[in-house]
Amino acid sequence: MKIVILGTGEVCQVLAPAFLALGHEVAVGTRDPGATRAGNAGYRVLAARHPTLELADFRDAAGAADPTGLVVNALSGPACVDTLAPLAADLAGHVVMDVSSPFDWSREGAVLDPVNTDSLGEAIQRALPGAFVVKTLNTLAAQVMTDPDAAGADHTVFVSGEDGAAKERVGALLRSLGWRDVLDLGGIRTARATEMMLRMWIDASGALGTHLLGFKIVR
Repeated sequence: MKIVILGTGEVCQVLAPAFLALGHEVAVGTRDPGATRAGNAGYRVLAARHPTLELADFRDAAGAADPTGLVVNALSGPACVDTLAPLAADLAGHVVMDVSSPFDWSREGAVLDPVNTDSLGEAIQRALPGAFVVKTLNTLAAQVMTDPDAAGADHTVFVSGEDGAAKERVGALLRSLGWRDVLDLGGIRTARATEMMLRMWIDASGALGTHLLGFKIVR
């Protein structure tokens, strides 16, 4: 299927090769393609290794998305809603897999915003009322997203979203990446829970001296 990744940072640079290796067509959206090619060293390495990778501005990338595929929100949390809202018409009818974090790293202590009574996943769904937002992978470091064995494959990845078919599509992609324990938490409101787990992820990473970790729900 065709997968459009919005954002060109570390998450994109991990997800894109993994999706290509599975045989998917991948396109990437960025604010300014020229600036990305000139100033984003990580993306240049990615593009050199994968010359079939498409790069376009956000509007063109969203407009070229396939309703039978996926759009991945890999944007920085504080920029998500303002960047995605103008694309609402283009993304109507599409499954949007949201892997973003609500951390504002510019504030001391990596502040979660929003938190508890709202979530970034919910805010994105409100900004994209015609899309089917599915929150997932946000409790993990980028490299673990596509390699569960990096932190021990017997851990849990979560999905939150309002549409069952959208969650099934995302779940199938997760399983193709090697995930065995995919837990559907329910509606997009449950993204509050997984987003708040990120504080534990930061502190556990510090305590363990590694970001290669995951959470396991023991039944």
